[in-house]
Amino acid sequence: MTIAATRVLGIDPGLNITGYGVVDYAATGDVALVEAGILRGGDAKLELGQRLKSLGDGLADVIASLHPTVVACEQLYSHYQRPQTAILMGHARGVLCMTAAQAELRTFHYSATQIKRVLTGNGRAPKSQMQLAISRHLHLEQVPEPPDVADALAVALCHCYLAEVKSRGGRPEQQPVEKTP
Repeated sequence: MTIAATRVLGIDPGLNITGYGVVDYAATGDVALVEAGILRGGDAKLELGQRLKSLGDGLADVIASLHPTVVACEQLYSHYQRPQTAILMGHARGVLCMTAAQAELRTFHYSATQIKRVLTGNGRAPKSQMQLAISRHLHLEQVPEPPDVADALAVALCHCYLAEVKSRGGRPEQQPVEKTP
């Protein structure tokens, strides 16, 4: 009897550009890239509601075409010097989470430092190190571009690896998993 893979949709939320990455995670621990790309919130001149609708519609299309079984989303982090940015990001993230919920998908949330720690062992890893780690984990010939796509794939991979640790009876919040090709 073959056990079906879990299809994880990773999301790096943003109002202008939202990265998404879909991976299949098998019970054997193998992870395979299905698709990755970006969703655009539209021109900054558009009304906020229209931009948010564009993101929600785009994510609904991804969900309808790729049939993920779970969603992993990066939590927001914002500097206190830019509260307006944090508010706008919160709107975008809210619409993306709502779209996943409307599709009856469970959403898991991970901080950027947790994602970096799981994939590289360093919670403060730079983007370039993250892109290389993602390339290695997914056996890609090139680093994922733009960075929003790499970030979304990192969220999806983080969820897969933490789910693996948890399934083995570990404490995922304290056990980063380093996969080697």
